[in-house]
Amino acid sequence: MHLALRPVCAAIAVFTAGLGSACAQNFGPWSDPVAVTDINTAAAEGCPIETPNGLGLYFASSRTGGLGKQDIWRAFRATTQSAWGTAENLAAPVNSPEFDYCPTPISGNRLLFVSSQQTGDDCYPGNTPPTPAPGAPADGDIFLSTETGSNTWSTPTNLGCYPNGPNTAGAEYSPSLVTTAQGTFLFFSSNGYPDSQGQDIYMSQQAGNGTFGAGVRVAELSSAADDRMPNVRSDGLEIVFSSNRGGNMDIYSATRPNTSSPWSAPKPIPNANINTSGSETRSSLSADGTRLYFGRKVDSTDPGDVFVATRAVVQAAGGVASTPALGWPLLALLAALLGTSAWFGRWCAARKS
Repeated sequence: MHLALRPVCAAIAVFTAGLGSACAQNFGPWSDPVAVTDINTAAAEGCPIETPNGLGLYFASSRTGGLGKQDIWRAFRATTQSAWGTAENLAAPVNSPEFDYCPTPISGNRLLFVSSQQTGDDCYPGNTPPTPAPGAPADGDIFLSTETGSNTWSTPTNLGCYPNGPNTAGAEYSPSLVTTAQGTFLFFSSNGYPDSQGQDIYMSQQAGNGTFGAGVRVAELSSAADDRMPNVRSDGLEIVFSSNRGGNMDIYSATRPNTSSPWSAPKPIPNANINTSGSETRSSLSADGTRLYFGRKVDSTDPGDVFVATRAVVQAAGGVASTPALGWPLLALLAALLGTSAWFGRWCAARKS
């Protein structure tokens, strides 16, 4: 083997051998949240979520300047320590005259979101959108659109109707996409399935052709209460969602040791300044797991604002430092390396003579 390649092979061998524990981050407690004043207005703001690189923030708002009853907006910043810039409204056809919300930006300039707009492939019968509950958007389906130019979007595609897709005639909320060793999975909540007990947490695995089938109820996360709006951390080991199982709509979290294991019993985040007597909904985690965004309504007269809490990566038990969080560019590089690591490992082994 060429001498210059020996260190590379050795490094990859050590690197890939340690991947099983590298993703198991250890975090400190969540800080008290602060209002994201850069984007909050006197109108309703909610459904906040960062882009994978942490430099964009998508959210839903009823502020003036939109195209419909509730629109998706976004703001950008130069670094993860910078203030958010002026928010812009996403152009049609993502936003419509109806309710558009729960945005989830994913790789490839794509956007998952929920909309009550009536299309030829939506799952709600008839041509009239459903009547929204007081203080809530109308029931919607999960759609996918791609940004093909600066704020230029492809025609949204409905992900499909039950039993051939995850959407139903009920209400779907908060699509969350995560890729694991077992495949790519779409987490969301819905009240439209035969086994739904109100809003429950569902999961659908992506097929080889890129489509998603009907969701499967995640029993360990769902209850007879209202369990809605899940978001999975980028490593697939932590999930946050909103639930009123404790009598109030609060943020709950669950973890798992690896992506092939079931989730732990969900528990409310133990910070009285995060979970309050108000309503906390659509929480989301940054890709590195150190920022928690959510929407809050103090009471029925409050239109809602966006808040964020932070936490630090800490040392693991026994004084062993946990693996530093990787930025999104490095995560993309890691994915590329993993795609070739098995082949390259065999190539290295064959040339150790």
